[in-house]
Amino acid sequence: MIYLDVLLKNNYGGKMKKLLTLIILFTSTVVSAGNLVINSNQSGASSKAGFDAYVNAFRAAHPEVTVVVNEFEHEAYKTAIRNFLTAEAPDVAIWFAGNRMKFFVDQGLFQDVSDVWSDAGLNDSMASSKGSLTVDGKQYGVPWGYYQWGVYYRKDLFDNLGLNVPKNWEEFKRVCAMLKKNDITPITIGTKYLWTAGGWFDYLNLRINGYQFHMDLTAGKVSYEDPRLDATFDHWRELLDAGYFLEDHASFSWQDAQAPQINGEAAMYLIGNFYVPTLEEAGVKDKMDFFQFPTIVEGVGVAEDAPTDTMHIPSGAKNVEDAKKFLAFMSNKEAATNWATMGGMLSPNKYADKPTDRFSIMGAEMLAAADDIAQFWDRDANPDMAGAAMEGFQEFMVKPDREDKIRARLEKERARIHGAL
Repeated sequence: MIYLDVLLKNNYGGKMKKLLTLIILFTSTVVSAGNLVINSNQSGASSKAGFDAYVNAFRAAHPEVTVVVNEFEHEAYKTAIRNFLTAEAPDVAIWFAGNRMKFFVDQGLFQDVSDVWSDAGLNDSMASSKGSLTVDGKQYGVPWGYYQWGVYYRKDLFDNLGLNVPKNWEEFKRVCAMLKKNDITPITIGTKYLWTAGGWFDYLNLRINGYQFHMDLTAGKVSYEDPRLDATFDHWRELLDAGYFLEDHASFSWQDAQAPQINGEAAMYLIGNFYVPTLEEAGVKDKMDFFQFPTIVEGVGVAEDAPTDTMHIPSGAKNVEDAKKFLAFMSNKEAATNWATMGGMLSPNKYADKPTDRFSIMGAEMLAAADDIAQFWDRDANPDMAGAAMEGFQEFMVKPDREDKIRARLEKERARIHGAL
């Protein structure tokens, strides 16, 4: 049995990343014959442990299959996947639902796996996620976990200052003002990898303009200079001008931004539930709590971000038979339950055991009550547009006076990608 770990670390230069990618592709070529080759982005400690357990459970159930795992650093994977899907594809690739998947489907790089859905009973067990993996009536991947986003906060800091969970925007700003007055950073964030800024744009825009407008924007049907977006940026600027975000956030990764909250120097973090295993490891989970992003405009439906992580069979896969076995294994109740528990996720398998962790329970209840569910900015939007937009969001957070120039630039990019309105 072979287990291959290949790590692409962020501190390598561009040439080194390309060299390591070539090494990975060459290695995959060597070992792929007769083996099941999986490219994984589960490089974090808790997610890696969960994925390893999942792979080992599959090995135990299918001892006839030799599994080879190429592990990439999570952020580097987002770039590497474009290379290996078109060069030397693995048999299984981890990716994301929504537009992130459709982008590769449109290029013919992911296989139709509708037969896995029908043969393994996924049309029943995974019904709630089917739409996000369907293009023109066909399924191109299998979901393996989803999770809520919201505000994770230091309850002990709130209690010490007599603060209540904010239910609306004015209450949220008052909480931020009281925290800052007491030398506590109200909101921690690291925007080095951009997508955390996308989360803030998502929630502000969803709460102000609603789900349909937001989806039309991600689909390229709305101008970035549309006056309805003025309120989104204006509300964001209220927090920026008041200094409520962590200083120098553009130089911090989302992992770096955990430290101020774990150390009790920052109070709130808008992030996904994958954060919880880190809180447990740091020994502060009992000091933490969670609240839903507050209402901004009364009467606007409550939509939530709940990104879905997925598995796919690339069109260039060599061992399709065993790859389908691996995807079908998601219908196994025990495997689905264990992965969700270890990865800090909710299982899309309706037969999996109900979550027992209090954060997962709160998330499941919140998502069940939501009016609509979005995937996340960089999963709902075209990948090229998402990248340009998130660069703009980060720039706005650093230099809000550049708003007009940023939005004009984004509109020019939208027109290039999606065409004139």
